[in-house]
Amino acid sequence: MSLVALIIIGIAAGYLATSLMNLQTNVVVTMAIGVLGALLGSVILRVLLAIVGWMAGFVGAVLGAMLLIWAWRTYGPGT
Repeated sequence: MSLVALIIIGIAAGYLATSLMNLQTNVVVTMAIGVLGALLGSVILRVLLAIVGWMAGFVGAVLGAMLLIWAWRTYGPGT
């Protein structure tokens, strides 16, 4: 995500978050909360996606190995 988009989204998120949390702040603090929250959320989301991606690869590898074992038992030599 580009820095400009991150700032714009952060400002909107800061306004929404301070409204939802019933926090009375000035415009500068609201913008800072939103931009820092957007940066933090972006890092957390990237880490979670990396972990989920690794786990999905592991599950795919196990399923693929199980499929090969099934094929070996069904169609392999000695059946």
